[in-house]
Amino acid sequence: MAKQLWKPGTMIYPLPAVLVSCGDVQRGYNIITIAWVGTICTEPPLCYISVRPERYSYGLIEASGEYVINLTTRALAFAVDWCGVKSGREVDKFKELNLTPQKASIVSAPLIAESPLNIECRVREIMPLGSHAMFISEVVATHAEERWINPRTGAFELSRAEPICYSHGRYFPLGRMLGTFGYSVRKKKKPPLPGGGGRKSKRL
Repeated sequence: MAKQLWKPGTMIYPLPAVLVSCGDVQRGYNIITIAWVGTICTEPPLCYISVRPERYSYGLIEASGEYVINLTTRALAFAVDWCGVKSGREVDKFKELNLTPQKASIVSAPLIAESPLNIECRVREIMPLGSHAMFISEVVATHAEERWINPRTGAFELSRAEPICYSHGRYFPLGRMLGTFGYSVRKKKKPPLPGGGGRKSKRL
């Protein structure tokens, strides 16, 4: 297949589009939209966000060493985009968007009550990398909205909340499930043979 050679760039898409809430009572709260976000390690649970140093939220996170990653849904799509283009230096994003700051269990930054899953984070290290600095952080608490928890299995079913992702400047809902982890190597049951599956013995 023919392909074009492009200059190096960040082309790993799609990405989660999350709302990161930060700040504290003294400094005030803010929300920033982040797509440069991900998991680093399972044990201990570590994640990261990358933020431009000139962003208002950068100073808030640097000062407190804490923030909350709030996963987003179709219902929050407008807020995701709006928080990405407006600055907390000029507007109160919680107030303007009618979002609810909810007290976190450990960190000073608030949860966004309208988000189906909130991840409290405490910064371990800040790595200046160039255009962005990476906040390597430990997950210290997680909050899951009860209506998306399967009462039979106890599993958190984010797909039912209609999560969104970000790709090349556009927001998309996720599509239908193609499979579950390990489905490619899972043994499939052989269909039963006609007549009950066993070879009948001849009567003498």
